[in-house]
Amino acid sequence: MDKSISRRSFLKFSGLAVGSLFAGPVFPRLPDRDFGNIARVTIAEIDLYARPRDDSQIIGKRYRDQIVHIYEELESPDGPAYNPLWYRVWGGYLHSAYLQKVKVRHNPSLRRISDGGQLCEVTVPYTLAYQYSTFDGWHLWEGMPLYYETTHWITALEEGPDGEPWYQLTSEIDSNLKYFVPTAHLRPITDDEISPLSESVPPEKKRVEVSIARQTLIAYEYDQPVFTTRISSGIPSARRSSDELPTATPYGRYRIYSKMPNKHMGRVTGNPDADNGNSFSLPGVPWTCFFIFPGGYAFHGTYWHNNFGIQMSHGCINMRNEDARWLFRWTTPMFKTPVETHADWERRGNGTLVEVL
Repeated sequence: MDKSISRRSFLKFSGLAVGSLFAGPVFPRLPDRDFGNIARVTIAEIDLYARPRDDSQIIGKRYRDQIVHIYEELESPDGPAYNPLWYRVWGGYLHSAYLQKVKVRHNPSLRRISDGGQLCEVTVPYTLAYQYSTFDGWHLWEGMPLYYETTHWITALEEGPDGEPWYQLTSEIDSNLKYFVPTAHLRPITDDEISPLSESVPPEKKRVEVSIARQTLIAYEYDQPVFTTRISSGIPSARRSSDELPTATPYGRYRIYSKMPNKHMGRVTGNPDADNGNSFSLPGVPWTCFFIFPGGYAFHGTYWHNNFGIQMSHGCINMRNEDARWLFRWTTPMFKTPVETHADWERRGNGTLVEVL
């Protein structure tokens, strides 16, 4: 028996009947209970190994958005050296590179939404967003799922296709693009959770050092390290045209000039995890700190891989979501709440020094 949960099973397991108002696949609604240590497959497919080593027998596959139960976490002496973390799952072992650890947490609905909107995060493995039009009625948003710990702006509270409260979300990249998800799947983020850190330290006494060779980030106050983590910088690749930006993270000294608590990177539509050449779509990228202009190179959270310590990106600095949130709060220009709103969230300025070595 395979104890992983596919998207089809995930939807079927929800058992939700929405009546004649709605046609098409239902959105995932799992019961409120502890599912234990679980993870979501983040790419098209990954190999299931007989032993925790990549030269052992491949005995199966796991596919995008399947939810697997993790019975044991272990660091294999056989590596890979930069990321030796493996998970024992039903039937074998999966390397952690493309598994996002997730939870299922449902939330009460807000009673009202302020004029400026409300920042929130997804608290289930994924939620399916829908749109409504008078011509088509309720239909699945072609951008497909919004994933665990991605951040979004709630801009209204509406009745969904099942007659229950749903949040309207407004796309960060296109204010005319609005879609809806069940309120239970989103948790409002409080002001305290994103309040500035180390405000008493003068901005000129803070700096961020990124080592491309070691794939690490160190934050300094008064030249003393206060935070260290592994990152994934850009993968070098050939430029197809003179106006195409390098995919390798550029070396140099920069300043953080803009901060956004969520960012839609890539195309507005399409599968969020899809990567077709240099074309991709990643809605709800959390805790973004831009440090190279022009070009849009940034520090940000990552929900499509768990493979830090090796180059993985198109040029940005990929970080664990919790690490990216810390950096977002610690760096300048400061992001002040509750003054910020959905309309003016972007802070620009000559902020924290960033050295890419």
